[in-house]
Amino acid sequence: MRPADIEDLVVPGPPALRGDLLLTAVSRPDLETDRSHSTLRRVSLAEGGDVPWTYGPRDSSPVISPDGRWVVFLRAGEEGGSQLYVMPVEGGEARKLTAFALGAEELAWAPDSQRLACTARVPEAGRYGTEDADGRTPESLAEAPRRITRFDYRFDDLGFLRDRPKRLFVLDVLGEGEPEPLSPADYDVKSPVWAPEGERVVVVVPQDYDRVETLANDLVAFPAGGGEPELLASCPGSADHPVFGLDGTLYFTGTSHADGVVVAANCGLYAVVAGAEPRRLTDVETVDVESAAGTAVPLGDEILVAVRNRGAVELRAVPASATDAKLDSLRVLHGGQVAVHGFAADGDTVVVVAATVETPGEVVVLGADGPRALTDYAKTLRDKGIRRVEELNTTAPDGYPVHGWLVLPEGDGPHPVLRVVHGGPFAQQEWAFFDEAQVYASAGYAVVVGNPRGSAGYGQAHGRAVVQDLGTVDVDDVLALLDKALERPDIDSSRAGIMGGSYGGFMTGWIAAKHPERFRAAWSERAVNAWDSFAGSSDIGYFFAEGYVGSDPEELRKRSPLTYAAEVRIPFAVVHSEHDWRCPLEQAQRQFVALRQAGVDTEFLLFPGESHELSRSGRPRHRVQRFAAVLDWWSRRLS
Repeated sequence: MRPADIEDLVVPGPPALRGDLLLTAVSRPDLETDRSHSTLRRVSLAEGGDVPWTYGPRDSSPVISPDGRWVVFLRAGEEGGSQLYVMPVEGGEARKLTAFALGAEELAWAPDSQRLACTARVPEAGRYGTEDADGRTPESLAEAPRRITRFDYRFDDLGFLRDRPKRLFVLDVLGEGEPEPLSPADYDVKSPVWAPEGERVVVVVPQDYDRVETLANDLVAFPAGGGEPELLASCPGSADHPVFGLDGTLYFTGTSHADGVVVAANCGLYAVVAGAEPRRLTDVETVDVESAAGTAVPLGDEILVAVRNRGAVELRAVPASATDAKLDSLRVLHGGQVAVHGFAADGDTVVVVAATVETPGEVVVLGADGPRALTDYAKTLRDKGIRRVEELNTTAPDGYPVHGWLVLPEGDGPHPVLRVVHGGPFAQQEWAFFDEAQVYASAGYAVVVGNPRGSAGYGQAHGRAVVQDLGTVDVDDVLALLDKALERPDIDSSRAGIMGGSYGGFMTGWIAAKHPERFRAAWSERAVNAWDSFAGSSDIGYFFAEGYVGSDPEELRKRSPLTYAAEVRIPFAVVHSEHDWRCPLEQAQRQFVALRQAGVDTEFLLFPGESHELSRSGRPRHRVQRFAAVLDWWSRRLS
């Protein structure tokens, strides 16, 4: 895979299913427009294959009405915001339903198939292109100053929060006029779902209606016709994706902060019945629900969820009657060497969007005879050549098992090798197509990736092994996987590089200082380099730094790669995005200056206009330019 081949990264979104109607939003980077192109496609359950349902260029999030007559979806215009559109399932012209200043976001059909609930950010007057009290529309740099009184006032890749709260709306699909918000401007709401009787909309809100900063949530119900919200449940931590079962039980996914630890927490499935505290259906240690894969789906007397497990994301069934069910007790619908990134069910039909090491994602139907792929979006990538992926298993010096993968280039070698460390740290490298590893392997580098202690998907204790102890056993695991790969005769141990982003960038800076003899050069991207300033400058710094390192200034200093910059003796690339609010730009600036002052061969690459998400969802041309810069760096340092 060459850098420009990112245009062949065709990725289906979460499926929508009703009867024989199966829709997915298929997206791909478009270098010509420098945007992501997305259209809705109808996938045939019987024969496989797909046909266009819409023609975009930026359509997403299809939801089919309960009666199967309508499809509502989001369509982004040139102004950037996405609006709701509806069209009959028989086809025809899509009709625009909303004209929110900043676009609509989540949406949910009412049981009567005539009303919709949605969320939308509503800006203060005079901000984000709206008129102020004097009838003027100031440019962004001429807006009035923001008065900030809280820690949680902004978020990476989104922007400022308090001057554009996310509010709840209900609208009639056949009606006209702008809907009025049901929720106040005092707090954000998210994840709307209709109660079965069709008179209330349940949403997730910050606990105690966001009166003070909180990482916990409540579930509340707003009357669809307007009125005061009703508190349904106070959650033990974060919460997302509520959904009602057929018996009226309300399920949601979320974490618990009951033990006082707010980082590296396994996500579980919870149930709420009237008058009772939320009940956790899944075991806190062994089950980690992948909330990003979508809302749980009630199916008979079970609830379907996606679960992270040793690099896989598996579709599993949780008994509705369960309490603290362990992973090995949950029925597997789709598992193994696969990553489920979306799923849906209707009647006896279950479909998933699943990635493997050979595809970024395909639509798959799960039948009695096993899974059957309905699409082949990765054909172009396969035709151009996908590099082989081999599983790695080894042990750290203390005997702890370490799991990862090796992506191999063509030829007999010996090949230079890159140790690529993922971010998080509470995330996982997946059994899925990884464009970065494929680009580097196609350029002739062996690539080692894996899930050291601190990662998700191997039990909560595995993830918490580095809490208040970063830069210890995680380093051992990172190097142990590299050593396992270096046992092969086709890999050249004298030409090794280390690289990573975010937490992976932290590890790169740490290891380059502590173990410089192991590598010829380093590439550190969007990294945490100094915990003291990160705590006050990052959008999540006010809780994340204390959660992983603590609040003692000396400990913050000891756990910062910046402290040891003078010990780096290998060429070091500092790479960052100008608008990164997760690991703010000052993290890169301080590291670059410290390395330069120490006489280290250092380069600083800065991408304008990008956030922390550059490598995953940045502008397509920037993503290609980044790949080109990476390959140029390693060609100069590992030749």
